[in-house]
Amino acid sequence: MDFTSIPARFADQAARTPEATALRHNGDTITYRELDTRSDRLARHLVGLGAGPEKPVVLLMRRSPDLVVAILAVLKAGSYYVPLHSAHPAERRQRITDLFDDPLLLVDEETRREDVPHGVRDVVLASPDRDGDAVLPGPGDPDQLAYVLFTSGSTGEPKGVAVTHHNVLSLALDPLWDRDVYERCLMVSPIAFSMSTFELWVPLLHGGRIVQYPGEDIQLTDLAEVIEREKVTVVHLTAGLFRVVAEEAPHALAPLREVMTGGDLISSSAVARVLDACPDLVVRAMYGATETALFVTSSPITAPYRAGGSVPVGRPLENRRVYLLDRELRQVPGGTEGEIYIAGDGVARGYLARPDQTAERFVPDPFTGAGRRMYRTGDLGRWTADGQLELLGRADDQIKIRGFRVEPAEVEALLATHPRVRHAAVVPREVEEGDKRLIAYVVPHAGTDPDDLHEFASRHLPDYMVPAAILSLDALPTTANGKIDRAALPLPSTGDEVADTSDTDTREFLRTLFAEILGHESMEVDDNFFDLSGQSMQAIRILARIEQHTGVRVSIDVLYDNPTPALLAHRIERERTGTAAGPATVNAS
Repeated sequence: MDFTSIPARFADQAARTPEATALRHNGDTITYRELDTRSDRLARHLVGLGAGPEKPVVLLMRRSPDLVVAILAVLKAGSYYVPLHSAHPAERRQRITDLFDDPLLLVDEETRREDVPHGVRDVVLASPDRDGDAVLPGPGDPDQLAYVLFTSGSTGEPKGVAVTHHNVLSLALDPLWDRDVYERCLMVSPIAFSMSTFELWVPLLHGGRIVQYPGEDIQLTDLAEVIEREKVTVVHLTAGLFRVVAEEAPHALAPLREVMTGGDLISSSAVARVLDACPDLVVRAMYGATETALFVTSSPITAPYRAGGSVPVGRPLENRRVYLLDRELRQVPGGTEGEIYIAGDGVARGYLARPDQTAERFVPDPFTGAGRRMYRTGDLGRWTADGQLELLGRADDQIKIRGFRVEPAEVEALLATHPRVRHAAVVPREVEEGDKRLIAYVVPHAGTDPDDLHEFASRHLPDYMVPAAILSLDALPTTANGKIDRAALPLPSTGDEVADTSDTDTREFLRTLFAEILGHESMEVDDNFFDLSGQSMQAIRILARIEQHTGVRVSIDVLYDNPTPALLAHRIERERTGTAAGPATVNAS
């Protein structure tokens, strides 16, 4: 494969299809020519401000046409982009920004009014009001950085994965995408999530179309509407969101040609529900990692399909290799468990400014030599009889929550910094198939009561890393050799409240629904969804059930403002009688 750079490949595509639609957002259309022109303009502005090869440009932007323009402009300027998630706490965004020396910061009209990180050289609006006169660099080196994405780190600090143009192009130009199945791709993932690599570059480098999901929240009715209205052909949903759609609204996927899923163990019952509802659809199971520029293996699944056992994630894409190795780095026989190592063109440069962690995970490839490396995933798997990769779990404590990688040790390290906490332990608990949540256990200093730990964690961590429950113990149980006995940590109580039969029908429905979705035996009508660590994936499911049961469409901001069954029931009744204010949109991703 002839590798150059992402902008060079895009320029070639824009020259071939200048009037084709490159991007759709809320009914607005951007052609390849317009995207090329607008990104050139911003790129010259960035070069005039000092952007260039191996220099970072931090992005704090919402999903919009300006976001795609900004990313392309950063690469045209020779720099690499560092996306921040607008839903993450400001403190976490600041910690990431502080890792870079005097970076530029790109914002849009919305985020420029937010708590933007300090310590940057310039805050640049992604739509400059004038053309710059700087000269853009040439095609670029394929081994230059394209982006740095941050994942959870066991030391308590996020790890920045440094990905090159070569890595991205090895994915985006894979022969798998040379079909009209990928003509119109829904961009639904946060830009700080590695799935954006597929959602951006597969359509743009093949003459296809990005369709941006409107807003930052995912609601199933909106998802179905945008798929049908924009004639979307493919979407990727994390394994958790795929399961929610399968159980609540599988027919929403019927207009698609393909739905891709992965990021965690895939529910075979969810696959069966989707294919039963949409027999002409292809469900494509995927596997990969941020450190390998996303996808490594692929497995198409079609109807008829019967649920049962695990869902294999397929065979390697072109220019990727998968090894299953034992502790001595010897390949294990078919059907035998081994740790998954990934080699080939997708393997990233390493972790930014973390040579020790890079050396631990990016190790020499003994099967090719010539200085090539492979990435040690920490995942366990085996080869099936027909040569597909089957995932079996983890070789370490790392887990996936809603498709995001989480190191429980990072959460432990944060909780241990609280002035009233002496010891902390965090473990995952699976509430239902594929639905993992973190449970934290703390030992307070004598005579203290750290009753603000949930708020403390929410202030420093993304919502998917905030523990669903935090339990205080007199001491953490230990094994004979003095290590924490995680298996002996108690399960959180689900409560034994008695139902109040005086509730209205809507209150009773909501109280039962909240308890079911949050995994409680019962709830009071004044129990707060968010105080009980309700998260966005659970909110999506609740809102879908409310619409099915009551016929009232409730947005996530209404749940934020009315987080108890009693308040929400009152709001729903107001909606029914036409006395409630219209819904607004807030970020809950």
